Amino acid sequence: MLRSAALAQRATRVLGRRHSSSVTVQNLETRWKTLSTAEQNTIAKHLEEAQKADWKTLSLEDKKAAYYVAFGAHGPREPLTGPNNGLKVFGGVVGVIAVSGILFYGIRLKGKETPSTMNKEWQEATNEYLKSQNSNPITGISSEGYKGTGYVVSE
Repeated sequence: MLRSAALAQRATRVLGRRHSSSVTVQNLETRWKTLSTAEQNTIAKHLEEAQKADWKTLSLEDKKAAYYVAFGAHGPREPLTGPNNGLKVFGGVVGVIAVSGILFYGIRLKGKETPSTMNKEWQEATNEYLKSQNSNPITGISSEGYKGTGYVVSE
C-alpha cells in the first residue's frame, strides 16, 4: 500500500513536470506579442491540456500563463487608450473651447449692434397691433385691466 502511494505520487510529479516543460511559459506576459499566432495557439492548447489535470501539479508560471491567456490585455481586451491619454483629451477640449470662443468673438465683432426690432418704438407698435387684433383676450395684452409692459423690453 505504501509502495502504490509512492508510485502514484511519483506519477503525479512526472505529469506535473511534463506539463511545465513541454512549452516554455516563463514571462509569457512580456513575450506574448512577439510570438507568432501558431506559437500562441500551441501555448494556449498546452495550457488548456495542463489545466485538465490536477491543479496542484501546475507550476506557478503555468498558472500565471493560463490566467494571462484567458484574461490578459491582448487581442480584443487590449486597452484602446495609451498613457497620457487624459492629457490629450484635456488639450483637445481646451483647443475646441478656445476655437469656439474666438469664433464667437469674431461673429460678435461683425454683427450689428442690435436688431431693428429691439428699439422701443417697434415694441410699442407691436403692442398696439396685438391690441387691435385682440390677441390673448383672457390674460394677455388685450385683456381688461392689463397692467404689464407687453412686448416692450428695451428702455
